Parts: sequence; structure tokens; C-alpha cells
Amino acid sequence: MTTGCGCGGNGGGGGCGSSAKEPVIEVQAPLEVEPQAAELIASSEQEWPIVSVNGVPVTPEAMAQELQYHPAQSREEAVFLAARALVIRELLQQRIRELGLLLDVGAGENEEEAATRMLLEQEVKVPDCDEATCLHYFESNRGRFHSAPLLAVRHILLECAPDDAEARHLAHSQAEVLLLSLEAAPGSFAELALKYSACPSKAQGGSLGQVSKGQTVPELERQLFTLAPGIASKPLESRYGWHVISVDQRIEGQPLPYEAVAVAIRTQLQQGVWQKALVQYLQTLIGAADVRGIALQGADSPLVQ
Repeated sequence: MTTGCGCGGNGGGGGCGSSAKEPVIEVQAPLEVEPQAAELIASSEQEWPIVSVNGVPVTPEAMAQELQYHPAQSREEAVFLAARALVIRELLQQRIRELGLLLDVGAGENEEEAATRMLLEQEVKVPDCDEATCLHYFESNRGRFHSAPLLAVRHILLECAPDDAEARHLAHSQAEVLLLSLEAAPGSFAELALKYSACPSKAQGGSLGQVSKGQTVPELERQLFTLAPGIASKPLESRYGWHVISVDQRIEGQPLPYEAVAVAIRTQLQQGVWQKALVQYLQTLIGAADVRGIALQGADSPLVQ
């Protein structure tokens, strides 16, 4: 559970109000496969590019509406992503009409969602990952299957708003001063936490108890779980401010048996196979279509009727 100051704990101090969590099973997902595409959309002197799919235009109004769902580092990239999404949507809709699918609208679906689901169920065939495949993956990647480590952590939070650059600078400077004080007097952590920390855990000397993965905000967690026992050599930053951290104990995760991760492995592998099959299917649709105004990678093989 994410807490108000970015940390969680379940020990005696439990300063930020988190509850205990079961050990986290760490399973690395297979690399996602996405449709490859050219970086540049077809050039146009107009505000929006001229794009069509088998003679059906993708309108500027549709691109403007779709743009909000594709944040990017530049407008050009966002326009490309929006246009690509609309091209794929139009290809799917044209294929649905070509096949004359009879709709079976499920709960929570609209007609377009139901038609797309039925199309993919009919045309994207994905074999199930059998037990031997899952077991082979487990044996080849044993190092990935461990319970999450546990840290006994204390911290001093120097709170500041994420968008206040001046306050952030001052808080960072103060955190470095506190680290110098702790270097001279390591036993003064509780005293300094009570005096300077903005987290309720200051009443317990800054103690957060035992912290596992998933109990802190992501930007702090990424840094926290790389630390060795002792006082961190530099302050750690989160959306809540700067943290002076002491790791009092680190308990490494334990290897998990196959039975504990079999379902997670099967889910991950099946998702990877599905993603690859979907990409290949979309590339086949693109390769068989007359798509103008945007360069997308298509497959050479014709779509099976």
C-alpha cells in the first residue's frame, strides 16, 4: 500500500500506516513485441497528414481525438502513434465487415469491442504453453524466481512539493547536512528523525519496520532495494521529498519452488505468445491493404481466407 510519505512498513514502528504484505513473487515478463513502424509519417504541408486505408480516409478530426491517448516527446511522434492506432482500428473494422461476423456482445462491451474480440478469437490462434515448456523456462531461469527481500528501514523525510524546485534544492541540502551529522554521530538517527522528519514514523525514531517490494512509491523503491545495510551514502528522492535512509537489516529473498510460480510462468509465456501472434496478424492485415500516408511494416504472406 502506498503511503503518504512514500514508504511503508509492517514492523513494530510501522510509522507510515502500511499493513503487512505477503512476499512478492518476481517473475520477469517476456519481452513485449510491438508492430515495427517507420519513425516518420508521410509529409504534408497541412496540420494533419493525409492518411487512408483501402481508400477510406483517416480524418483529421479522428486524429485530433485519438491524440490524447498517445503522449509522446514530440507532437510528430504523437501524431504518428495516433494515426497508426486509427489505421489498425480501420483495418480490423474492414476485416470484420468482410467476414460478416454475427455479434455476441458481452457484459461491459460495446459493439465494436465485441466485434474486435470475436475477430481475434477467430483469426489469431495461439497454442497453449504445455507443462514441459513452463518447466523448461523455470529450470532455465531459476535466478528470477525468488521471494522479495525484506528491509528493516528507518528514514527522515524532508518534505517538499514535487514542482517546487527551490524547496527541493533546500531539502536536498538539508539532507546532506543530516548525513554529515550521522557520519559524526551514527547513534543520533532517532533524535534527528524526531526533530526534522515530516513522516509520522518520527515518533518511532523514523522506523518503518519491515519493508517489502510494493510498499513504497516506485521511484523510491527502485533506489531503496539496491542498498546494503547501513546509512545510505546519499539522500534518496521521491515525489514527497528527500529521504535520509538507514537500512538496519536486509533479508534476501529465498528461491521459490516450481509449484509456487507455475501459474505465473504459464501466464507470462502465454501472454508473450499471444502478443507475437497478434503482431504477426496485424502485419498481415497491413501487408494485404492499401495504406497510404504512413509507413507501417506489413507481412508479405497473404491473409488466409
